Amino acid sequence: MKIIIVGAGGAVGKAAYDELSPRHEVIAVGRSSGDLQADIEDADSIRKMYEQAGKVDAIVSAVGHGHFGPVDGMTSEQFMEGINHKVLPQVNLVLLGMDYVNDGGSFTLTSGVLNRDPIRGGACAAAANGALDGFVRGAAVDMPRGIRINSVSPEVLEVSRERFDGFFRGHHHVSGEAVGLAYSKAVEGCVNGQVLIVDFG
Repeated sequence: MKIIIVGAGGAVGKAAYDELSPRHEVIAVGRSSGDLQADIEDADSIRKMYEQAGKVDAIVSAVGHGHFGPVDGMTSEQFMEGINHKVLPQVNLVLLGMDYVNDGGSFTLTSGVLNRDPIRGGACAAAANGALDGFVRGAAVDMPRGIRINSVSPEVLEVSRERFDGFFRGHHHVSGEAVGLAYSKAVEGCVNGQVLIVDFG
């Protein structure tokens, strides 16, 4: 298969890349690195990426961030960071990429743990994750030409433990291998409209 992985340079994207690249032609996409460069917060940049890549069998998105901080004092602008930097870019990858995915292909988005296992200061991220998972479930029944759509919802990766030190007390930290297997199931398997949870391994 020919697969685009957007955010292949990040911890989650690398897990997907390491799992899928030995068996498939993988195009790594980053903002300033990779085989192709794209700013997925810019619709024109997404269109250009698809034009450069051509027809593909699967698109994996492993990008996005949002505001962390208590609800008390959060502004609407801070809340919208999760929508503008995580939800809309991934949704636009689907909406703008429909014509570039072959029949029977797939989209795989990335949400996260916080909408199902919250932490203090994580309401913005929880809302963004929930929006993405809801979009996947709803979009799956409308997808044309046998195209599938799923999301991967991982716990914090072991390699990101220091980055999030103190935020995820009591949470399991998962391996890149475990996360990579979820992307394998989404891309190489037959599931559709599923949220693939990775919280052990």
